[in-house]
Amino acid sequence: MSVLVVGLSHKSAPVTLLERAALSRDTLSKLLRDVFQAEPVAEVFVVSTCNRVEVYADVDRFHAGVTAICELLARHCGVPAQELTPHLYVHYEDRAVSHLMAVASGLDSMVVGEGQILGQVRSALKLAGEQGTVGRVLSELGRLALRTGKRVRTETGIGRAGLSLLTVAIELAAASLRPWSARAVPTAATPADGAAPADGAALAGRDVLIVGAGSMSALATATAARSGAARIVVANRTRSRAERLAADVSATAAGLADVPAAMGAADVVISCTGATGQVISRDMVSAAVTARKQAGRTGPLVILDLAMPHDVDPAVADLPDVVLIGIDMLDGQGTTATGDDVAAVRVILEAELAAYHSAIDAARVAPTVVALRAKAAKVVDDELARLTGRLSGDDLSGRALNEIAQTVRRVVDKLLHAPTVRVKELAGSPGGEEYAAALRVLFDLDPRVVEAVTRAAPEQEARG
Repeated sequence: MSVLVVGLSHKSAPVTLLERAALSRDTLSKLLRDVFQAEPVAEVFVVSTCNRVEVYADVDRFHAGVTAICELLARHCGVPAQELTPHLYVHYEDRAVSHLMAVASGLDSMVVGEGQILGQVRSALKLAGEQGTVGRVLSELGRLALRTGKRVRTETGIGRAGLSLLTVAIELAAASLRPWSARAVPTAATPADGAAPADGAALAGRDVLIVGAGSMSALATATAARSGAARIVVANRTRSRAERLAADVSATAAGLADVPAAMGAADVVISCTGATGQVISRDMVSAAVTARKQAGRTGPLVILDLAMPHDVDPAVADLPDVVLIGIDMLDGQGTTATGDDVAAVRVILEAELAAYHSAIDAARVAPTVVALRAKAAKVVDDELARLTGRLSGDDLSGRALNEIAQTVRRVVDKLLHAPTVRVKELAGSPGGEEYAAALRVLFDLDPRVVEAVTRAAPEQEARG
């Protein structure tokens, strides 16, 4: 296995570059197909979020793989290679595997320990599966990452606060509004699970407008409801999708044409549409500020722009009585993970990586073990057939012949047990493959049989 990752994230690139490199779903699908068709690449999936784009591939040559992926990433991101390349990082083999586990565990996130990334990795693997670009190697790697991500959140305190970029952004919004009292009205929005807002909920008494109806908007709607929002409006280009999302929390649905008016009646705007261009202009916000003043609303209009690329014109930040909070302001905010939490996660990552290597090493020698047992079984069957022919005239019952056959097979199994188990154990040691090679020589195993077993394993998995 030669796993390679080429990517950029909030740790390697400024938000302005991440915004330019953001991939739409259609572009992501095209990138997957083009990388998959590159000559050095056997399998590929792409993790694309608001603060990272990472291409994971199984390659047969390191340098050729890096070159092909960098060129295709630049082409599909629409960023010239000379601008993009200085911000790319490359990990290979063990470091690539460790990096994916760290990403899925939340260690590499803007908000350390946030749980949303695990779902994003799962979605990346699902899309690649639908596109037919992943096989045995990356499927196993994906299962490892998802299992590890779940385990660290169960066994450590890394995600105890349930924080995400969204919850941190809402806390910043609440802090911006804190000097002004909220409306003293009952909460109109109730989460689908019936959970009541916590005391001192961040958005208690505030009116919230959510622009967009995708997965991030769904999370924003549920979070706003749990944060005590007095009224929630969900606006989307396709009104039916806004209606479905609004129904989950007894909110109001609207179309994109209604956004200017809805902003004039809001305290907080959360925009995350996934559009390729700006959705909220400076003039729209300026008019909304005027409408809020005429309605007697106090405090600033707080706008959370969580889209990548941005939904909101950056010039909005210069308007009076407006607070614009973008993704670039969230880096390092809100984490509750302690040094002990991170250390505990790293122990789990090391253990999972070691177990993964052991499984890979055992799988590498498995064809030799299978071929050896197959040859032994054939020798036993041939000798039993010869014995049965010689004793056919003797007064031996079928039961006696069966007992003889079982005894011979047990003897052979016991003789093979120790060497086959030991060769799997030694597979991960320096020169481990030499032990399997020794078995092939000592027992005169046909190389074609070993190769056939090697080919059959992935073919059976593909059919399964």
